[in-house]
Amino acid sequence: MTRIRGLIAAPFTPMDADGAIALAVIPAYAAKLKEDGIAGVFVNGTTGEGHSLSSDERYAQAEAWIRHRTEDFRVIINTGHTALPECIAFARHAEHIGADAVGLMPPNYFKPSTVEDLVRFCTEVASACPATPAYYYHIPSFTGVSFPMIAFLTAAEEAIPNLTGIKFTYENIMDYAQCLSFRNGAYDMVFGRDELLLSSLVVGAQGAIGSTYNFAAHLYHGIMEAFAAGNVDSAREGQAKAVEMISVLNRYGGLAAGKAIMKMSGIDCGPVRSPLHSLSHDSKKSLFEAFTAQGLFLSAAEAVI
Repeated sequence: MTRIRGLIAAPFTPMDADGAIALAVIPAYAAKLKEDGIAGVFVNGTTGEGHSLSSDERYAQAEAWIRHRTEDFRVIINTGHTALPECIAFARHAEHIGADAVGLMPPNYFKPSTVEDLVRFCTEVASACPATPAYYYHIPSFTGVSFPMIAFLTAAEEAIPNLTGIKFTYENIMDYAQCLSFRNGAYDMVFGRDELLLSSLVVGAQGAIGSTYNFAAHLYHGIMEAFAAGNVDSAREGQAKAVEMISVLNRYGGLAAGKAIMKMSGIDCGPVRSPLHSLSHDSKKSLFEAFTAQGLFLSAAEAVI
């Protein structure tokens, strides 16, 4: 697969008022992302509440997004699950429907205790979709699996022929930089911490996957463009604005706040699924005011609370 360049969004899973997935929202959602210059989607991941969805829901959502795949808009399907047979089934399904790539995740209940255990698990999943590029999804804050990725690449390079790279959602920039230069840059290292995008660009990142790209793509495009042009001060200003935005989102519930912002941006992704809880109307109003104060909405008329 051609290496990822630019921004890939990790889409929210649209849900109706009763908590059922609302696939009818996806065509408008995909159109918005394309209009915003997003290069593709990473489906059924953390932002998509993938581990809170049933297998049938995940299959259905993958199929709904693949309909909007183009050469300029890739669809990557996450396979993470606590049960190996489910991961394998997700990988087979992703290859069957023509996904551009899959995401490989370790189980987060019975966890691999060594890098070799992790590689063995990922090998079994990746071998179920041998013709499809595979990205290991490194997100220790959720999986609890924090082996250095340079050790993973070293152990996995021969074991997983279709291993293409890593979705690196972690703060260890040193490890990330080592992976970038491993085997003369053989692997596609896609950065996954929106609040540290500029730091990743400094060491050589060219592609990123994140949640706030769903509604603030213009901000991150500006950071990348300023950095590429050598305008470091402008890139820093943009990154500082992104950090403050993410800080606000975290104060208002993280993922639930992101879904609220999506509705304000014109795409109603509905509530979050238990055990998460959605924002109250008053919290949504406060969140909107905080975003407006940062200049992320041009006017109150643009947002639907």
